[in-house]
Amino acid sequence: MTNADWTERYAGALMNTFGPPKLVLTKGEGAHVWDADGRKYVDLLGGIAVNALGHAHPRLTAAVTDQLSTLGHISNFFASAPQIELAERLIALLVEGSHAEPVEARVFFTNSGAEANEAAFKLTRRTGRTKVVVTEGGFHGRTMGALALTSKLAYREPFEPLPGGVVFVPYGDVAALEAAVDDTTAAVLVEPIQGEAGVVVPPTDYLPSAQRIAHEHGALLWLDEIQTGVGRTGAWFAHQHPDLVSGRVVPDIVTLAKGLAGGIPIGACIATDGSGKLFDPGNHGTTFGGNPVAAAAALAVLNTIEDERLLEHVTQLGLRLREGLAADPRVTSVRGAGLLIGLDLVEPKAADVVVAAQDAGYIVNAPTPERIRLAPPLVLTDPDADGFLAAWPAILDAAGVAVSTSSTTVETP
Repeated sequence: MTNADWTERYAGALMNTFGPPKLVLTKGEGAHVWDADGRKYVDLLGGIAVNALGHAHPRLTAAVTDQLSTLGHISNFFASAPQIELAERLIALLVEGSHAEPVEARVFFTNSGAEANEAAFKLTRRTGRTKVVVTEGGFHGRTMGALALTSKLAYREPFEPLPGGVVFVPYGDVAALEAAVDDTTAAVLVEPIQGEAGVVVPPTDYLPSAQRIAHEHGALLWLDEIQTGVGRTGAWFAHQHPDLVSGRVVPDIVTLAKGLAGGIPIGACIATDGSGKLFDPGNHGTTFGGNPVAAAAALAVLNTIEDERLLEHVTQLGLRLREGLAADPRVTSVRGAGLLIGLDLVEPKAADVVVAAQDAGYIVNAPTPERIRLAPPLVLTDPDADGFLAAWPAILDAAGVAVSTSSTTVETP
């Protein structure tokens, strides 16, 4: 069966929510994948920042296999050791890196980032307030509650009316937050870096200011770290990254997913201090969330990142990629941290660049017409990165991106 054969069968069997698939992939290893025609690619998208350990990592494979052979699913009428151990580990990583002293925290596990944000959205309602201030350009999911928090009109309008009480303000604008947040606000929701907008990095004082403004009005600071968490930026959480944030940020709620279990579906809503006790039995629930297999996978990912010193690797390789991409004058801006990288082109040909890159054996993403996003596995090797940088000028040539004499801005933490 070829790519064309499988694509035809796909069109006849699956809903057209994603359009035709770019490729039909059949296997992966490390940062490499192969399609149904037997062609090999370097995966610089990583399942949209999901495949933290790449494909078929032996430690992740072993963890899932071992757990599934013992206990696969039990429902949340019962508990499992991996579920409890994972919650404790996430709390430790959050509290030790964000708080000046130990505080209590609690975790609710889900199956996805949208579900984690749904849980957090419901949690904010338990404050007795209903107003949530969020940012333009933010993306928090496509379920009805999460969609209400997502600003893009093309996503929202076909499904309105959505849950109300949501106020949008420009991203990175402290004055806009000051004007919007008041004593009726339940929470301020911010991404430390906006991923779906094309890797937009705010000023270093933005998150500390959001925290100050929220807490001055008795509101919760909710950070969506679904794309930026679990080592993606070179820190366990982006809000803990010393070059991204000027000062300590102490969130009340953090949502995670994507890279947490390296491709096994899982999400987490972590709430600190009193926020973690806002849910009572029956207020929320999930059938599959926190099941032993997903929890074991997540523990394997966290342990591997730590044991293989991947945070340091991500930091060094990310800098190398950003500087190399910026060397071509057809790139006007390079942003990001670690292995979450966004760049702007001199003209809106990002979709053409994606096609040209795929033809050259590289998988990249175009979140907007003029922007390219890279979110490769944290195990991406130096040779694969160097190969991409060497191919980059020819990829831009093949995409027909015009030669420019403008200078490139590199925003490098």
